[in-house]
Amino acid sequence: MNDAALKPDMQNRDLPMYPVSRPAQASRTGDLGRFIQKLFPFFVFGAALLAWELTVRINNIPHYILPAPTLIVKTLWDNLGSLMVSWLYTMKITFGALVLAVVGGVALAMLFALNKWVELCLFPFAIVLQVTPIVAIAPLILIFIDSTTAALLLCAWIVAFFPILSNTVVGLRSADHNLRDLFTLYRASPWQTLRFLLVPSAMPYFIAGLKIAGGLSLIGAVVAEFTAGAAGKETGLASRILEASFRTEIPKMFAALVLVSLTGIMIYLVFMLVSKLVLGKWHESEIKSSR
Repeated sequence: MNDAALKPDMQNRDLPMYPVSRPAQASRTGDLGRFIQKLFPFFVFGAALLAWELTVRINNIPHYILPAPTLIVKTLWDNLGSLMVSWLYTMKITFGALVLAVVGGVALAMLFALNKWVELCLFPFAIVLQVTPIVAIAPLILIFIDSTTAALLLCAWIVAFFPILSNTVVGLRSADHNLRDLFTLYRASPWQTLRFLLVPSAMPYFIAGLKIAGGLSLIGAVVAEFTAGAAGKETGLASRILEASFRTEIPKMFAALVLVSLTGIMIYLVFMLVSKLVLGKWHESEIKSSR
């Protein structure tokens, strides 16, 4: 039989018409969807603020019980000078503690990676510092240290130290064992192994710990100042909150709290940017999130 007879008559058959793909239009639709997805949290937050404002106004809630968002913004603007001085002091304590936590945590984690005995001896002390509430330690620190600023710095450092240490240790241990064997085969020194293998593998974990420690250092600074009950010229936002609570200036309390929250958000966004700059071109976590 002729092979041509076995082939269906494609010319006489009605073929379904499929739409032609349009990559450019699909790309624009995807970009619009991602843009809407990024704006949606802001829309929800704005709707929550609007509901808060309407609830206060409709129910005539006194400002000393729950101030409206517009009154909080007005109070923040009216007291911006004094609040910014306190904000700068809080930032000094926060970033000072964070720098000390990074230096101490990374250095100790490297010692742990190079010497197992150092880890066995010192890691329990780090765990004790982590599990002991800072509210319980702060009064003792304030007794032993004369300088209030140094005491607050130490309290904030205790809170921020462990995430840096723990994440960096986990990252240093996460290096591929096959690559470890390769470095051993080529007789690499411990310093070469640390520099060219362990540090790159630990970088994503370290940055993740940095994001956590940034917020914790701010929390530690504020909580320590609450515990200290510091007052005077060189005081942070926690003192402004305490001062406003004693005077029942509730809108000012909320204004100082807004500054604390915005500072925490700013710290998180800064470290998100650092993560994208450091890991964006080679690590899967940032490559996938950017798609």
